[in-house]
Amino acid sequence: DGYSQLSAYERKRLKNITENAKFFAALKLHESAARLHQIATKRQSHVTKRAKPKKAEDETVRRRSMRLQRVEPSGIPVPELPAQPEAEEYPQVPAGPLPMVPEDQVENSKMAEDLLATWMKISEMKVGDAEKRTSDMKRYQDSLSSMVISEENVKKVVKYRVCSMAIHPSESSILVAAGDKLGQVGLWNVSCVSAEGAHTFVPHNHSVSCMHFSPSNPAHLLSLSHDVLRCGDVTRAVFDEIYRSEEEFSSFDFLEDSASTAVVGHWNGNVSLVDRRTPGTSSELSADIGFKRTRTVHVHPVNRQYVLAAGSVDVCVFDVRYLKPQGNQPVSSLNGHTKSVASAYFSPVTGSRVVTVCADDKLRVYDTTSLAPTVPVLSTVRHNNNTGRWLTRFRAIWDPKQEDCFVVGSMARPRQIEVFQDTGKLLHSFYNIDCLSSVCSINVLHPSRNILVGGNSSGRLHVF
Repeated sequence: DGYSQLSAYERKRLKNITENAKFFAALKLHESAARLHQIATKRQSHVTKRAKPKKAEDETVRRRSMRLQRVEPSGIPVPELPAQPEAEEYPQVPAGPLPMVPEDQVENSKMAEDLLATWMKISEMKVGDAEKRTSDMKRYQDSLSSMVISEENVKKVVKYRVCSMAIHPSESSILVAAGDKLGQVGLWNVSCVSAEGAHTFVPHNHSVSCMHFSPSNPAHLLSLSHDVLRCGDVTRAVFDEIYRSEEEFSSFDFLEDSASTAVVGHWNGNVSLVDRRTPGTSSELSADIGFKRTRTVHVHPVNRQYVLAAGSVDVCVFDVRYLKPQGNQPVSSLNGHTKSVASAYFSPVTGSRVVTVCADDKLRVYDTTSLAPTVPVLSTVRHNNNTGRWLTRFRAIWDPKQEDCFVVGSMARPRQIEVFQDTGKLLHSFYNIDCLSSVCSINVLHPSRNILVGGNSSGRLHVF
């Protein structure tokens, strides 16, 4: 066989290979593949015609409601509505002075005039120096307990979330101003029993984060938004422009009682000094204080050269006399915050205390009697400050009539506003199940009367 030299295993292997080759040759697979290729590539000799769709009358008639057919139940056709124009964007507020005209001027012009006239009248009255006293704690608690709220003292003053508030120092009338997150400023004469006691103005394009009546002339209401600081002058019925910048603003405070100069905090961490007496709308100085953010600024009530700034986790005191564009060092540091700080304020009479609100769910009170490089913590209060994205962050503010007590919003239920002593003791909780059912993040206290106003995230104000 020619393979005698091969082993039995190799001969068996060759035999299998030969038989397999004969088997595959008998299948003629190459011819089958050629035929399949020919069928696949062969063009159709004719095109299959599509079946004609059935005529509409052959189909079952689909029922349509009279509403979709725009026919009244009586059978009378409804006239076609004109095409609705697309929703326009909210009109942007232009730069420069703006007339003090309410949004609802056309409908309630007389009511708006009455409100502005009241503001002007109470501003002309001589307001005695607020009695900044520290009475005994029992007497103070009794005064808090005597404060109540009723349905007529709850009103929606602005359309959107309240971001700032201010209260007129008048002792004859209660006039409250509120700023919301879309640039509206609402004025409410609480003393007015009429339902039209509140009117809204739009002097800003962005959130109104800080507001103050001028200490020397309460006919002036200063309001701060992201890009501009304005002064609403009711005597001239105009919102003047004081300071404008591309650096976004966060808060401001007056450096003196005459309100001629102010310190402005920026979201990028800087602070600016503004003098209203100089022409133009630029600042006198922009200083980098080393903060990533500056949320609030507050001036010492006695030593007006000291400014308290609160940032991401930083709370420091600076001397404005030595501020320069770069390389600023703080006079004192208030350490211990582990997350972002929402606010920090000096106590109103002596400035010997500072209260801070931090996202680590703590309220801290510092002893600033002596502005040493490091200021000691006097007390710490566990407090739920997790307001979330839909509520304005809490700011603890001192009662201007009580040196050692402050007010702050609360997440507790029933909804309430809390008053603490600087020792951390809870003195009183303002609540009313019928009239207060929401969180009041922003609060303001009257400088001489037992009046507290709380603002919530829907633009509603509550007056105790």
